[in-house]
Amino acid sequence: MNRLASRILIVVAVFVLVVTGVLISRSRTERIESAAPAPSKADLSIKEVQLEEESGNVRWQLKADQALVFEEEGRTWLRKVDLKVQERDRSWTVVGEEGDLYRETNNLEVRRNVVLTSDDGLRLETTVLRWKGAERRLWTDVPVRIFRNGAVIDGTAIDVKMTEEATEVTGRVRAVFESARSGVGR
Repeated sequence: MNRLASRILIVVAVFVLVVTGVLISRSRTERIESAAPAPSKADLSIKEVQLEEESGNVRWQLKADQALVFEEEGRTWLRKVDLKVQERDRSWTVVGEEGDLYRETNNLEVRRNVVLTSDDGLRLETTVLRWKGAERRLWTDVPVRIFRNGAVIDGTAIDVKMTEEATEVTGRVRAVFESARSGVGR
């Protein structure tokens, strides 16, 4: 009877050790999920995309390394986005690692390491930047950093209304301005 109890104890101990080892090994392996939707679900996959459109005084050119078209959703997923916009008196560029273009509205969302630069020296950095075509509105609700002429502005969101030529940085805002005489001012 004593031997039976010790054998059962040994089997239970080995079982516990095996289960513990499996749980530890699974928790330490890193799961990597693709940011891109599964290509098999897309209706069309295109490499090296270039779209251009001109309407009124605005001309834009969108380039991407890859595009996955989802017809039913009216959405095109883009990888390595490079957007150039030219108006009569200004131009800017937006780059990011991925994004979505919505066919019906021409709304655009660019994500991951997004940088907007303009020809007048403005640089904006964020993780998500959205364009709403009908409203001519550029906005994000995530932290943003803006550089221009020695000034650095940090905020938790930005809203640019192009028709009104109004920009609002919201949330907790911090601005540092470089002074020509004293070096730095706040």
